[in-house]
Amino acid sequence: MIENYIPVLIFITVGLFVGVIMIVMGGFMLAPSKPNKQKNSPYECGFSAFEDARLKFDVRFYLVAILFIIFDLEIAFLFPWAIVLEDIGLFGILSMGIFLGILVIGFIYEWKKGGLEWE
Repeated sequence: MIENYIPVLIFITVGLFVGVIMIVMGGFMLAPSKPNKQKNSPYECGFSAFEDARLKFDVRFYLVAILFIIFDLEIAFLFPWAIVLEDIGLFGILSMGIFLGILVIGFIYEWKKGGLEWE
């Protein structure tokens, strides 16, 4: 029974080893730290910060981001569904139709509420 887990243990060990080696090489060997006044400034473009960095974002930014995630996930569900469409038959078509219908209703609701409008 334990011999079934040996490849997993080897895989985890090699992954941890490679990760530690990459951190050591990247942090100490390949990227030496040479700080100076310009590198430690808030912006390397030569301008001082105009306002406080902790300004609140408009809530519409988050709404658009959430809408993007929702419709991106919709596409992620459509690909496997399209691959097995012949195997799942009418049940698969109806269930995906219901799924897409709910998403379209949500999209229309957001559109009517002005969630996609940007000033």
